[in-house]
Amino acid sequence: MFNLVLVAPEIPHNAGAAGRLCLATGSTLHLIKPLGFSLDDKYVRRTGLDYWKDVDLKLWDSLEELYAIAPPERTWFLSTKGRSAHWDVSYAEGDYFICGCETRGLPASILAAHPDRLIRIPMRDRGTRSLNLATAASIVLYEAARQVG
Repeated sequence: MFNLVLVAPEIPHNAGAAGRLCLATGSTLHLIKPLGFSLDDKYVRRTGLDYWKDVDLKLWDSLEELYAIAPPERTWFLSTKGRSAHWDVSYAEGDYFICGCETRGLPASILAAHPDRLIRIPMRDRGTRSLNLATAASIVLYEAARQVG
């Protein structure tokens, strides 16, 4: 249904939650290297991802490789710096949702190159800088699924 992209994810539990999310929504999970963890079977089992074999997973050496197949008009970047709230955007089946790594988010060069494609999840200002990566991905992916039906 959709494409969830994690750029340089560092925490295996977030990737695991993203995998479950993609299974639940019929979406593809794209991981952009470098990864902060190993995908070998032993490590994946150790983190409790016994369903990993069922995830529609694509592994990329760089975001530029993914750009070659992702239509720019169907690509969205999740960022606290986005101008549009995630519920104010019209989504379509096959959209790509690109999330930065847990500790740094997306690089400034990506944010500057795609200002009209940045979406944010509104939060009350109580000192919270951002949401957990897997949580944010879930919120946006399920809003897109709701819109598409």
